[in-house]
Amino acid sequence: MAQYLNKYFASVFNKANGELRGNGRMTNGNEDMEVDITTSEVEAILEQLNGTKSEGPDNLHPRILKELAHEIASPLARIFNESVNSGVVPYDWRIANVVPIFKKGRKSDPSNYRPVSLTSVVCKVLEKILKEKVVKDIEVNGNWDKVQHGFTKGRSCQTNLISFFEKVTDYLDKGNAVDLIYLDFSKAFDTVPHAELLVKLEKMGINMRIERWIRNWLKGRLQRVVLKGELSGWKEVTSGVPQGSVLGPILFNLFITDLGTKSGNVLIKFADDTKLGGIANTEKDRDIIQEDLDDLVNWSNSNRMKFNSEKCKVMHLGINNKNFRYRLGTHQLEATEEEKDL
Repeated sequence: MAQYLNKYFASVFNKANGELRGNGRMTNGNEDMEVDITTSEVEAILEQLNGTKSEGPDNLHPRILKELAHEIASPLARIFNESVNSGVVPYDWRIANVVPIFKKGRKSDPSNYRPVSLTSVVCKVLEKILKEKVVKDIEVNGNWDKVQHGFTKGRSCQTNLISFFEKVTDYLDKGNAVDLIYLDFSKAFDTVPHAELLVKLEKMGINMRIERWIRNWLKGRLQRVVLKGELSGWKEVTSGVPQGSVLGPILFNLFITDLGTKSGNVLIKFADDTKLGGIANTEKDRDIIQEDLDDLVNWSNSNRMKFNSEKCKVMHLGINNKNFRYRLGTHQLEATEEEKDL
């Protein structure tokens, strides 16, 4: 069973698209500054570890690391600084034990399981430090995604809904018909192509040493499934951001930052879920929404991501709504189950 699941999980990966190399960008001096991780930074994070969580393939349990925080913070800080500034990530930090989490449906169908990666807790401590530095760089450079609400400080599922439906209800209160389109990527976190992700990171102005470290962290990754005490063989990870890692969610957000930037309608993201909405009084309004939808499809094609057409739906709102039809590529969008019930 473990072998069967790991074979399926690996089958959804995008194939590697060449070597993960930099483009030799010019720097302004600050981008290549040496990273300095302090002992106090490391100790603070070690003390916050959840001792009930599982260890990674290196068998270093978070409870042990937490209890020895004061003793090991200094040597770990030295290791972290050497790793980041040299751009070399130890092998143990690039392998993962994958735990399959059942979602719903038939238990015999491997697509009904979510792969959660158990990686080195020591590496996660470093990832947390680097994540804060990446977020700071992105905010300073003004490259933060203003319509993203998932995995973002100060934002949540609630702010996502409020921001979107505040605009939608304003349209409806003024007597307009409104069409909403719900979009969902297929295996989003597993299929992010590494080469394309790294090109985008290079353009965002984060510290080059951190970018180089991330490049090495993504390169040569391996995973195996752990199920009821049994282990599968190792499989190469050729795409995606590890579900269960600290850097994974922020890297995914940065990867889709340029999704929908040309949209003329309301567009909100929550991780891999995207909502597009606009006024739909006339055929011209409908065409504008379709153009935005086509732009999103073009983005997915050029970035080697796929929408799950079965989960992408349209909802028609407003008394005088003409129930216009929309297509996602060659797929005709169906109404949501809520609308069908009405």
